[in-house]
Amino acid sequence: MNLFKDMLGNSESLIVDEIALDFEYIPKILKHRENEQRYVADCIKPLLQGRNGKNLLVFGKSGVGKTAAIKWVLRDLENETGSVIPVYINCWKTETSYKIINEICRQINYKYVINKKTDELIRDVSKILNKKSVVLVFDEVDKLIDQGIVYSLVEDIYKKTIILITNNKNFLNEIDPRIRSRLLLESLEFKTYNKEETRSILKERMEHALVNGVFSEEDFNLIVDKSFELGDIRTGLHLIKESAMLAENKSCKNIKKEFVEEAISKIDDLKIDSFDAKEKLIIGLVKINSGKRLKELHDLFISNGNDIPYRTFFDKIKKLEKNGVICTKELEGPGKATIVSYNGDKKIDEF
Repeated sequence: MNLFKDMLGNSESLIVDEIALDFEYIPKILKHRENEQRYVADCIKPLLQGRNGKNLLVFGKSGVGKTAAIKWVLRDLENETGSVIPVYINCWKTETSYKIINEICRQINYKYVINKKTDELIRDVSKILNKKSVVLVFDEVDKLIDQGIVYSLVEDIYKKTIILITNNKNFLNEIDPRIRSRLLLESLEFKTYNKEETRSILKERMEHALVNGVFSEEDFNLIVDKSFELGDIRTGLHLIKESAMLAENKSCKNIKKEFVEEAISKIDDLKIDSFDAKEKLIIGLVKINSGKRLKELHDLFISNGNDIPYRTFFDKIKKLEKNGVICTKELEGPGKATIVSYNGDKKIDEF
């Protein structure tokens, strides 16, 4: 009997390519989104012929490949031609007009930005982009604080395709009417992967990321089932990585069922642990005061003895919205305000 043959050595690892399990990783071949990618390419195609492209709203729930598919098309476009400039903006990270125009400057390598206002930079950038054609992608576009930047770029750039990506299927109704009328958006829905597609994608990533043969088919299917249940490929990627790390911590050369089950059981804990103490207090505050204005909620938070600047409070509200705990809506008209609502009847420990 050999007690040590199934133990990992000090220099051994079950993970050979961790990047393949990253949410942002774009594989060389993106499975099961060929039709959607072709539709996006057709919207861009007129730009290659010197004409204006079509604008597109891409929607679907989290973890169904929207961002990956669009980035794949942009990568293919960049490899195909230098006559079309691809620009990708994540509006969760870059949510104001000034930040967005500065990010575009960075991507097109325009360095003369110091002491310039947003309008000046928009004019400068438009002159550069109008020398060619451009694809402008605004991912998580519903997180934009000010949609005016989209309107300005629609007006000032001649040959373009503008792609808006959102999880919110009703976002079209929330776009400023002026922008909606100028964009003339087509719509493309990314539906949830079916079970076989989920298995195929996760298996390909697992085989690329891990040592061959460390998963039994039965145990791997537990991950497939959970990912399909939640309709989110990212869950499966997390579970593969977490299971492998649990096995490594036990110096095991194989990923046992107990590690997969432990990884699955930790999903809820992972979500709640991503919130700090103040964020959990904000969740409780919004639940009691759902539908109030952001400024009112901040005042209530302060009155309850929590010393937190408005900007920090705002950032925490945006984080909670990104995680699906709450939702916000901008009121139009004079004295524009943000309404904050609790997202359903879940308990805090369910997130």
